[in-house]
Amino acid sequence: MSPLIVAELSANHNQDFSLALESIKVAKEIGADAIKIQTYTPSCLTLDSQNEDFLIKEGLWKGENLYSLYAKAYTPFEWHKPLFEYAKEIGITLFSTPFSLEGLELLESLGCPMYKVASFELTYLDLIKHIASTNKPIILSSGMATDEEIGEAIRVCRSVGNEDITLLKCTSSYPTPLDEAHLSVMKTFESKWGVKVGLSDHTQGFLAPVIATSLGASMIEKHFIIDKSLGGVDSAFSLDKIEFEEMIKYVRNTALALGDEDYQNSIEDKKREFSRSIFASKAIKKGEVFSLENLTIKRPNKGLHPRFLNNVLGKRATRDLDFATPLKNGDFE
Repeated sequence: MSPLIVAELSANHNQDFSLALESIKVAKEIGADAIKIQTYTPSCLTLDSQNEDFLIKEGLWKGENLYSLYAKAYTPFEWHKPLFEYAKEIGITLFSTPFSLEGLELLESLGCPMYKVASFELTYLDLIKHIASTNKPIILSSGMATDEEIGEAIRVCRSVGNEDITLLKCTSSYPTPLDEAHLSVMKTFESKWGVKVGLSDHTQGFLAPVIATSLGASMIEKHFIIDKSLGGVDSAFSLDKIEFEEMIKYVRNTALALGDEDYQNSIEDKKREFSRSIFASKAIKKGEVFSLENLTIKRPNKGLHPRFLNNVLGKRATRDLDFATPLKNGDFE
């Protein structure tokens, strides 16, 4: 089965509402299953302080102040209703990552169908409990969380009766080098926690999503931007329209090639049609004795299995059989 492919819009609307709408439209056109936004305000994540503690020291956003970075990236609350309405109108699933109880309340009022918990929020157990209590699918992003923290988050979900949990392998570096993706961990997640697994990918290109699909990912999330020339805080590790469409094609084809673990029965059924079976090799009268002179084993598989030939030999026909009639149960006694 092909994984659910999620286009993560994140900050790639660049504070332009019309661009947000266009991004939803394009995601639908290129074949994404869903598009995701983030529901927060800068003040719900950090303090508006110029103190050195609030400066990013390394990486893609080195030197940025946390509050000003989030101010560039957030999706205004007043956009949410028209965005959800538009997604519903054109037939693509829109969901979100809430970062506060206020954000969750807004999303619930809009009928958000599922929720993701961001990597850095995996220790915010009170929020996770409230999200899980909606009894909607909950997606947990592992990020830099420890094994213990992942376990705590899953236990909180289960404590309120929510078993519809997907755990995404995620490396919280932007962009992520391939040698830090560690996709094999997905198998560990699946066996250890008994949950669905997937990938929230920050690598460049789409090799990692294809590999994750081969490892059994039920969800692939990748940052999406219509055109990288638009720039923005997430553009460096996002796929543009053409790249995202290519990723979808490769992920779908990978899933197609993997097939179904239970394929054997369907394959056997198709092959069996061209297997041999027992036929009358000449016209046989009622009461005539069956022998190797009047029976043969030939294609297609319309008569008794060849294994029954010795059981039939020496018995008499219960009816007239024309040449090339497949032998059935009840044709002999």
